[in-house]
Order: sequence, then C-alpha cells, then structure tokens
Amino acid sequence: MNVPNHDSPTPRDLLRELAVELENLTPETRKAAAYVLENPNDVGVSSIREIAEAAQVKPNTFVRMARSVGFEGYDDFREPFREEIRNGSMNFPDRARWLQSLSKGGKLSGLYADMASSAITNIEQSFAATDAAHVQSAADAIVRARRTYVLGVGVNNALARNFAYLAGMAIDTIEAVPRSGSVAIDDIARAGADDVLLAMTFKPYRSEVVEAVEIARQQGVSIIGISDSPASPIVAGSDHGFVVQSDTPQFFPSTVATVALLETLMAFVIADASPEVIANIEAFHERRHALGIYRDEVPDKGGGNGK
Repeated sequence: MNVPNHDSPTPRDLLRELAVELENLTPETRKAAAYVLENPNDVGVSSIREIAEAAQVKPNTFVRMARSVGFEGYDDFREPFREEIRNGSMNFPDRARWLQSLSKGGKLSGLYADMASSAITNIEQSFAATDAAHVQSAADAIVRARRTYVLGVGVNNALARNFAYLAGMAIDTIEAVPRSGSVAIDDIARAGADDVLLAMTFKPYRSEVVEAVEIARQQGVSIIGISDSPASPIVAGSDHGFVVQSDTPQFFPSTVATVALLETLMAFVIADASPEVIANIEAFHERRHALGIYRDEVPDKGGGNGK
C-alpha cells in the first residue's frame, strides 16, 4: 500500500514512514527497507545497484520499496537524501562518497552548477549579514594596533598568511600565526591591549584557535572573529565579529566567502591607513620589477608568426 507523498519530504519523514510501512512489506522489500533504516547515509551517496548489492537484494526491490512510501522510483526516493547532503547536513565522508557517485553517474555538470550557485549565494549572504561601517570599524582597529596577529590553522592558515602577505606590502604591523615551528598561544604571549587578534575557524571549531582567542581576551587584546555562526566561540563576545557562509555541495566547508571578506577588509585597511601606504605599495612593486621578479610580457617562443 502506498503512503501519500509530501511536497518536500525530509529524510527523517521518509524514514519514519518507511518504519511504519515495514510490517506491510514483502520479505525482500522489508530487507531493503531495513537496510535503509539502518544505513540512511548510504541512500544519498549510492546508486540503486550499489545499495542493492550492499543490502543483498535485487535493484528492483528498492524500486518497490520506494513505491511503498509514495514514490515512482528509487531516484525520486533518494533525492531528499541527496538534497540534505547538498545543504551540508551530512558529514565529510558521506559528502565525499556523494561526489564520487556524481562522477560515476555522469552528473558532474550538475555538480558544476551547484558549486557555482553555492559560491555566489555564500558571498551574497555573507555581505548581506554585515555592512561597510562594521568592516570599517574592524579596519580601524587594525590600523591603530601596535601589532595585528592573523590566526588560521588548516586551510585557514593559507588565508591568514595571504592576508598578512598583502598587508606587508603596505604596513609592517601585521603577521600570520602560528609561525613556523611555533604554536599560536606562544606567538601571542606578549600581546596586550594595544594589539589585535584576527582569528578564523569554522565547524568543527579548531581547539587551538578557540584557546588562543580565549587567552587573548584575558590579555585585553581586541578580537576580530570570523566564523560560520554567531554562536561560534570566536565570534560571540568578540569586539568585531563576522559570520560568513561556508555551505557547499562538496565535503570541505567553502572558503569563498571568507576570502571575499578578507579581501574587503584588506581594502578598507589600505583605504584607512596613512597616505604613505600607497607610496609603500608602489615602492614594493617597483623594487620587484627592478629585481626581475615580475615579467610584464610573455616571451616569444618562436614559430615565425610573432604570436
């Protein structure tokens, strides 16, 4: 017997309906349903052939199971589970398996579209959550600071170092931590009320970043926190807190919105700094040109046509 289908069922709704319908199913279909109830994470990442093999039933058994809860076929049944993965509700290994299933199924064009959509949405929502005055306030703190420490670990370490690198072209009071061979709490040991700590971490929050922020607060350091939730331990209670979106169809949190925010903050820092900052940046690039670090033209590799 078919259970009426909902307009937008959640995986939890489907699992509940499947559990209710279980006793009405044939032995083989019940076996398929039991596998789904015990391994719901497999639904969104497995093809019908893969999940049937795991459950030790024929693929058509899963079609009958899907119809028992109001769907025309297994693909329709598993779509809510795939949507949950796209929305970031599944853990990293599940999302990795889902990506692989897209590749096997020739659906990478859909993934491409989802990646583009999530990147644009993350930036739009992150910028909508703040305003120019908020960014300027954080930039003012950086410009006034005796020292600004930029903290990121894991993938965020590269973002922290990029921010410090660009800032180094203009002002010499910004450094990325942890330094090579060090730990963040040691690097900020002498920081105080005249300093700023710009820290970033996202779920699951890195303990060394949270610990460094807590210690910095105790030392009177001004905190600029960048994370994915207003309840994040580095945003809640910070002097300048920014919440950025990190949703993505893939299994690692997206850094697109974080990069956009950091670039904007950098622009505000340069705009807010003293006039000689521009001269410093120009001198920096002139020196690199003089030393041959930059190449303005692509050398001719021959071929007789001059192209």
